[in-house]
Amino acid sequence: MSDDAPPTIEVLAEDFEDLKAVVHGFATQLEHNTEKVDRLASAVASGGGQDDDGDSGGKDKGKDKPKTPPFILWLPGDKYAGELAALAAWVQNLLVPSYFGEISSSAPWCASWWEHPPAVARLHAVWLAWQELTNPETCGLTGPSVWHRDHLDPMLSQLRAADGPFAGCMTNPDRPQHTMLPVPPVTPLPPRPVAEPAEPSHAEVNA
Repeated sequence: MSDDAPPTIEVLAEDFEDLKAVVHGFATQLEHNTEKVDRLASAVASGGGQDDDGDSGGKDKGKDKPKTPPFILWLPGDKYAGELAALAAWVQNLLVPSYFGEISSSAPWCASWWEHPPAVARLHAVWLAWQELTNPETCGLTGPSVWHRDHLDPMLSQLRAADGPFAGCMTNPDRPQHTMLPVPPVTPLPPRPVAEPAEPSHAEVNA
């Protein structure tokens, strides 16, 4: 087929689906950020000190509460799905094409990475750091360098280690493989012993 030939319907349909996924991810992130801005504006207008749950604490009025990033594995269903969709767009369009090299036994990968909670947690944490350290308003000139050194490189060495989350997955791009590693057992903490009542003293018995 000539390089000047128009793309086929199948190619156009595949490109369209990829574009929809990217747009959906960014739309989800935009909605998430818009909700944060709306809550902040509401709190400023009312002069209150509302936290993310909408609770006002009078003793905390006027004090800025520290911002904490979400831990994705603890998010409830809808919030988890929205956060994962935005993360997936970043992983597919920036992280993998830019930073992932050869797939091998010493550097495995899983195309279904989103089914591995340890991988999701690591990738989400690095994505949060990327948002902060590539934002000109917060990162400074060294932000991207710090992101590579302190976040990306250590994460990749753990994520794609031979004994990492993808240890049972793809080691050759021509042989797709996806295996969930078993979760080790955990023995529940035994109940605390109930203290026996103290023996009455001799004086108490004779009283």
